[in-house]
Amino acid sequence: MTLNSREFSAASGRAASDSKQQGLLAYAIGNYTVKRDASRAKFRDWEGARKAAEDVKREALENLDGLLAKFIGKVEGRGGKVFCARDAAEARDYIIGLAEEKGVRSIVKSKSMTTEEIGLNHALEGRGFGVVESDLGEFIIQLRGETPYHIVFPAVHLSRQQVSALFHERLGSPETENPGELTGVARAHLRKVFCSADMGITGANFAVAETGMISVTENEGNARLTMSLPRIHVAVVGIEKIIPRLSDLALLLPVLATNGTGQGMSCYNSFVGGPRRGGECDGPAEFHVVLLDNGRTRILADPDKSEVLRCIRCGGCLGVCPVFRTVGGHAYGTVYPGPIGAVLTPLLRGICEWGHLSFASSLCEACTETCPVRIEIHRLILKNRRDYNRACPSSVQRLAFRAFAFVARRPALFRLAGKAASLGQHFYPLVGWLPFNPLRRWTDTRAMPRVSFTPFRDWWKRRRAGRAE
Repeated sequence: MTLNSREFSAASGRAASDSKQQGLLAYAIGNYTVKRDASRAKFRDWEGARKAAEDVKREALENLDGLLAKFIGKVEGRGGKVFCARDAAEARDYIIGLAEEKGVRSIVKSKSMTTEEIGLNHALEGRGFGVVESDLGEFIIQLRGETPYHIVFPAVHLSRQQVSALFHERLGSPETENPGELTGVARAHLRKVFCSADMGITGANFAVAETGMISVTENEGNARLTMSLPRIHVAVVGIEKIIPRLSDLALLLPVLATNGTGQGMSCYNSFVGGPRRGGECDGPAEFHVVLLDNGRTRILADPDKSEVLRCIRCGGCLGVCPVFRTVGGHAYGTVYPGPIGAVLTPLLRGICEWGHLSFASSLCEACTETCPVRIEIHRLILKNRRDYNRACPSSVQRLAFRAFAFVARRPALFRLAGKAASLGQHFYPLVGWLPFNPLRRWTDTRAMPRVSFTPFRDWWKRRRAGRAE
């Protein structure tokens, strides 16, 4: 689905006027901000940690081809299988084909933005496979038939009352607003799913080239069950998740937890590099890694945009963005909302179809200042705006710029236009309210810039003449 500019504006307006959603979002982000700042304060040098994390990710991207080959060799050497998917369709087809070949009936998934990116759930369900999300937030929104609201907190927009009513309706549980009891309802349901699933699907926070292992970080333990109980484990990993060394995680894991959830370290950090070995009592019989490109090599080849691939999906930029905090996640209509989504989505899915997201920014630079790997997100947003206006100008824009060019190349006409604008601005309030006014979207929320009757050129000439005298 593509959410065009008009639809995005309409969805944003509805979300901004929803006081209940605003209250829930403000409460959640406020709590997160306090925890994040406290966790950052425990670093001896937070800015130094950011610089070191940036260096690790930069090194990985600069040597991506060699690191990918090394990672693949290590995984296959331990009996795992690796499939390199050029796009979302290839990734989906491989997983569906594997499930059909192995006689899979039920599938359990842990939280994965990459699988959301490729629309895996919808594709599997369309082929008759039962798929259940095991992360609590993802499980809730799956029951509601929604997409994730936030990269880290998928159901942050929902109240306890809404979750209680949902569980009562869909799972038959008694209504309660006690978080522990609500979690217990989900746990009782999901335990049966874990025990009966034939295939477990996860993402990965990092993929370590040195050891050929994926790193999965979480707070509920559901990902560990997803990886270890089903007989087949499939990990869908974007190629940008590769890092050079296992020791790099000593920095990246606490940085991710700090900026993602405000923790010093996530509760569960798992490392998986292959199927169950002889003599081991648990773990999958088969381990598959799907390395996903889906436009990433194209972004990597663009020196203006490649730094966006350093993103570790902490979601920190969403918490500081005034636009996201006003319109929320669903208004964006994409898997990756907020500032990072305003950069990444147009690059992955098309600048003309999604470039309008890059205009949903105040350019306050808060996203850049909070990014744990120092991506200059505001600068990338500006570059997307430039590319959008170059590649996809509307007929109105083309006409306006041609008219401006025609006038600007003729000095006498340019001066006359300036005089006309200085006089016409006094009459603008009489027509500014009209629905076909092309300036209305600006003047609805901003004052019209004042046009001086005396052009700067004439003022400068008189000033210089006065000095000469």
